[in-house]
Amino acid sequence: MEAAATRELAPAPPAHIAIIMDGNGRWARNRGLPRVAGHERGAESARAVVRACRELGVAYLTIYAFSSENWNRPQTEVNDLMGLLRIYLKREINELDSQGVRLRFIGARERLPPDIIAEIEAAERRTRANQGLVLAVALNYGSRDEIVHAARAIAADVAAGTLRPDQVTEDEFAKHLHTVGMPNPDLVIRTSGEQRLSNFLLWQSAYAELVFTDVLWPDFTKDTLQQAIAEYHRRDRRFGARRG
Repeated sequence: MEAAATRELAPAPPAHIAIIMDGNGRWARNRGLPRVAGHERGAESARAVVRACRELGVAYLTIYAFSSENWNRPQTEVNDLMGLLRIYLKREINELDSQGVRLRFIGARERLPPDIIAEIEAAERRTRANQGLVLAVALNYGSRDEIVHAARAIAADVAAGTLRPDQVTEDEFAKHLHTVGMPNPDLVIRTSGEQRLSNFLLWQSAYAELVFTDVLWPDFTKDTLQQAIAEYHRRDRRFGARRG
């Protein structure tokens, strides 16, 4: 009893983790497999990480599933990715809902196929009242585009006289972003050895800790996630202030 009482408690996990899931193609190429095999395995990793975040007590998880630049990939690969998304939405929604996960989708939906738009809207409606992990999936998402749209919306409000220029604050600006209502990410993880944000949550990640790992996304596990969280806890988060 005394040993248990004095045992040091593990630090709380970051409230919001965002992940750039990179390396599916290289994982497949290294094994002589088609790229779609890497994306399929990557979808399994996403499922495992959602489960791990629930177990670890993470409140928000945002995953970069399809960027606005991904449309530039070969059409066959885009079709494969859209097909996998359809399968994931249909296959996973029952489990996610039963586990209390709330689904959100961020990004410009207009370019997505109509049936996928219908699926994601149905998933959001179905899980809206859930109180567990908030899983935000970035689809056709680009942070620069998001910021431009926010600026246009604010400019329109100012032009209409419903907002004064001196009322345009950081908080007011954030209300026009796709992530409105969510806290900014504490930890951003990118896999596959690349060390850049690639137009992902640029505004929101101003004070996030960035952790880069050489692990390819299909090989990312709960252990890899915990290693990234351990690195996060080793950082001294001052938010521009001095200590001492």
